[in-house]
Amino acid sequence: MPQRKSAAKRLKVDRAKALHNLKMKAELKKELKTLRRLIQEGKGDEAKTGIRKAFAKLDRAAAKGLLHKNTAARRKSRLSLMLNKKA
Repeated sequence: MPQRKSAAKRLKVDRAKALHNLKMKAELKKELKTLRRLIQEGKGDEAKTGIRKAFAKLDRAAAKGLLHKNTAARRKSRLSLMLNKKA
């Protein structure tokens, strides 16, 4: 248990941010999973619109520090390759 008032507040803020980060990561995973499913099913038009949304979420996650920028770039690259192979 925190001994000081400032430490207690810090703990509260950290827990709230951790919860928010978990929610954002879950949304990102769901978006990527949906996109991969669309690519596998061969729905090119839907996948092309979905890839723009997924790229935006990856960029936002990298900007916020949720993902490393190279991780986001790698995932974007792999998704593009998957889509181009199926197209």
